[in-house]
Amino acid sequence: MIRYDEGMAFMLRYENVAWYENGKVRILDRRIYPMETKYVTCTTHEEVAQAIADMVTQSAGPYTAAAMGMALAAYEAMQKDEKDILHFMEKASYTLSHARPTTVEKMKRVVEGAMKIVRGKLETGETGQKLVDAVFDYAFNFINNNYKKHHVIAKYLADHVPCNGTVMTQCFGETIIGTLLHECRERGNSIKMICPETRPYYQGARLTASVACDMGFDVTVITDNMPGYVMHEKKVDLFTSAADVITMDGYVVNKVGTFQIALAASYWGIPYLVTGIPNPAHPNINSVKIELRDPSLTMDTLGTKTTMDGVQGFYPAFDITPPKLCDGIVTDRGIFAPINLKTYFNKK
Repeated sequence: MIRYDEGMAFMLRYENVAWYENGKVRILDRRIYPMETKYVTCTTHEEVAQAIADMVTQSAGPYTAAAMGMALAAYEAMQKDEKDILHFMEKASYTLSHARPTTVEKMKRVVEGAMKIVRGKLETGETGQKLVDAVFDYAFNFINNNYKKHHVIAKYLADHVPCNGTVMTQCFGETIIGTLLHECRERGNSIKMICPETRPYYQGARLTASVACDMGFDVTVITDNMPGYVMHEKKVDLFTSAADVITMDGYVVNKVGTFQIALAASYWGIPYLVTGIPNPAHPNINSVKIELRDPSLTMDTLGTKTTMDGVQGFYPAFDITPPKLCDGIVTDRGIFAPINLKTYFNKK
């Protein structure tokens, strides 16, 4: 079988995203990487869900963790009878898919894929290790096929990156970052990357920049209040981000800070291309719930308090970029205008 993580950075190798083996799920702790390379080991699916909620893994990582968490749940259910297995797995799928509120609908599709495997195996009387192996195979194929699809998306995106051009990112697009850099390397295009740090977890500084550096590209980190100036000063050719949700009416929900960079890009005439798939479960922006996280995280830097006692914080995890600020949604079926996303589902 072809593994589509070949040639990718260390943290994008499947075993370093989230991996089920022998009754445990091991997840690279992205809260501290690359300063430390440590893993969180989960022995129950509830612990996997908690790791997702606690931001142990981010970007596309939670979806892989949820799929691997379903394999762990199947292991937990090995000694149960068929009726109890189904009930247990359904509860596990709910727990994993609801670990974070903004991505519930997208996560539901991941765990439901695992549940189809579970129901099919139970119908033929396959339980125990056979069921665990089948759900693990689903999880492996989920991440492998996701990477395969992103290699296609990366080709469309790379077509819009000038030779030796400069790309600004936001947060950590994970798979698309790795596949874009892989595609640029295949084309001999030595692009430069500029990564806003993305507080309070610093995904841009720690994760996106690490992937680019690991893969041999020129990468520069800036603080979150610099993009508007740096775009013009460093002659940025393209701003790109992934998206946690792309609604059918063309709104982009992504890591907070995306909107202000999109505004700056629009002012300077720099194209903003979003990678991802429009989500029919979100017909409009009103269907999206913005997750509010612990406000104290805005008042420290990697554990060091930076504010006086009595100061308050506010931490929306995502913001909303309107369709008029986005020049295109880059998908596995080509690039679509944000105002015409229904055509994605008509194109094969």
